[in-house]
Amino acid sequence: MGTRTSADYVILVVRNNIRIDDRNGMFEYNPEVIAEFRANRGRVGGRFATFELALLTTVGARTGLTRISPVVYFTDGGDIFVIASAAGSDRNPVWYHNLVANPELTVEVGADSYRAEATPTEGEERTRLLAKAITVQPGFAEFEAKTRRLIPVLRITRIS
Repeated sequence: MGTRTSADYVILVVRNNIRIDDRNGMFEYNPEVIAEFRANRGRVGGRFATFELALLTTVGARTGLTRISPVVYFTDGGDIFVIASAAGSDRNPVWYHNLVANPELTVEVGADSYRAEATPTEGEERTRLLAKAITVQPGFAEFEAKTRRLIPVLRITRIS
């Protein structure tokens, strides 16, 4: 693990991900995507240009520190849903573990920011929602085929 410092932040390089500690206990995953998202009212270019992206601000399950993760989402009814695919890894993404431990979060969609609660879906509802997610983002089918785990689907419900 390497560490560099500047007047504003500390960059911790962990594997292939970059986490930025802004000295306020906030970790940002994919800081370039987050910055572009916020600068363009939720729109980003590159590999995420055709997807609906949200920023989830969660509380770390072990550390209690705040973390920001960009995720692809889709809607069903009045709620948004996120798929904890981790690109087909056999491990759930860290943000999923954080939401199971601490289900209250802040969501940014476009220019809107609000408090919400995450609830894992189960059974037929999860199956239906994953099928819908695959129609929105066909890559989810590849991720599901690639892993041995049951990929979680979380409902994100506005609470404020």
